[in-house]
Amino acid sequence: MHATRLLLKRSVWKGPNLLPLPIVWPKKAGEKVPPVRTQARSATILPNFVGLKFEIHNGKDYLMVTITEDMVGHKLGEFAPTRKPNIYGRK
Repeated sequence: MHATRLLLKRSVWKGPNLLPLPIVWPKKAGEKVPPVRTQARSATILPNFVGLKFEIHNGKDYLMVTITEDMVGHKLGEFAPTRKPNIYGRK
């Protein structure tokens, strides 16, 4: 796979942040694949991840995220917020 400009947001001499993830690919069209559970929030989303489900750790829980074409080139951690919004006056 050749790195596209979208994957090279880091310095060129560092290269893209690609991590080995335990991905199970479906063998048949109707086969159900378990989601990939990971704590690697800094992993770059590649084009071959489209359609897969990931469980991304946010520090407390694992949040289910389905990868779409718009997410390619971003990091996994961008889609699992780590902070809860603070609303004053809520009890």
